[in-house]
Amino acid sequence: MAQDTLLPAVSREKIMHALYEAAEIEHCLMCTYLYAAFSLRDGEGEGLTAEEAEAVARWRRAILGVAIDEMSHLVAVWNITAALGGAPHLGRANFPLDPGYLPAGLVVRLAPFNEAVIQHFIYLERPEGSDEPDGPGFESPANLTRAIPGLRLTPTGYDYRTVGEFYEEISGNLRQFVDQIGEAAVFCGDPALQLSPAEIRLVGARPVMHIESALAAIETIIIEGEGAPADRDNSHFQRFRAIREEFKALKAKNPDFSPAHPAAVNPVLRRPPQPEGRVWIEDVEAVATIDLANAAYALMLRLLAEVYALPSSDSDKLLYVGTAVGLMQALTPLAERAARLPAGPSNPHCHAGISFTALRDTAPLPPGSSARRYYLERMEELAAAADATDQADPRCQRAAKVLHDLLGRLRAAAGASAGSSFSQA
Repeated sequence: MAQDTLLPAVSREKIMHALYEAAEIEHCLMCTYLYAAFSLRDGEGEGLTAEEAEAVARWRRAILGVAIDEMSHLVAVWNITAALGGAPHLGRANFPLDPGYLPAGLVVRLAPFNEAVIQHFIYLERPEGSDEPDGPGFESPANLTRAIPGLRLTPTGYDYRTVGEFYEEISGNLRQFVDQIGEAAVFCGDPALQLSPAEIRLVGARPVMHIESALAAIETIIIEGEGAPADRDNSHFQRFRAIREEFKALKAKNPDFSPAHPAAVNPVLRRPPQPEGRVWIEDVEAVATIDLANAAYALMLRLLAEVYALPSSDSDKLLYVGTAVGLMQALTPLAERAARLPAGPSNPHCHAGISFTALRDTAPLPPGSSARRYYLERMEELAAAADATDQADPRCQRAAKVLHDLLGRLRAAAGASAGSSFSQA
């Protein structure tokens, strides 16, 4: 009997592999949207007219709103993964991603807001059947494929034209897997490990208990952005198109209109062995700012991983979610500051920018007192570094205040206000 006839059409391994890729997509899109938003100018004091300042502020809110939706989608993907008995996937390749790492023409890199970037965002969020082109300079090589014929056991990458199509395929695989082994066997994970509205106010934080809730979570992702119907007014696709049209109108009024600072395209903190398409950040102040922002980002990811290792009955779960959200509030002013600082002498034509450096390890720590100590010590390091930034800059002040507030919460929760291996900042 041929081997293929002995193997199931889908497996838990294959679906989990697809969910890990979905998590990477949502994660990468979130970072690229945030980077563009951080680069936007702020008010008339940064060279905008009153009308332009009002529009740019509205664009910033819209792009940040889409980034929050991507975080919500990420949580939904993690909840489905946890429902299948897996753990959330937070890893990703560092920016820029090589062509073909992700399909669907997904060219992923960090770039400041401009006409090409907003067109690229429209292309990324396009529904099936859309003829919207990619932004100039973002085109991917044609005819890339990741499928490997003949593989039945080792998971391989899917090929798809849009992200919505990818999610539809995941839905179909989930249905097929339920038909193969039954709903109770498929959704065998502990639901108490998932994120719920009790811990975070995101649409995607709905516990996944069965096929109906899993498919509903995927449908929400598709409707909100990726693959949403073209006529849905508040989809990501339509929000970005509205920004594009307003941008064109303002540019027609003022050809010199420049809504964003010239932040680096794909900033890196070490001299790149392959410099093409990357900007090496050398300015000392910019490096210190990006270093702190990246560290806050990395700690946020580790805390989110930790959350999925804790049941809802554990008080640390809520504490770590709140700390992760707070770290995003500290990261924002630091990333905005980076986009306003020089890159350095090798790149005098542009500013710096947060690089969202991904660590090799963002796995959760063994829950308990050792994890609490780790997070406390790390927050003390971040707060001390924030104090060393330019406190004459209101953005540095805001970041330092948030980090000290978070440090205070961790100390109080750990009962560590009287003792730590670090100074009591």
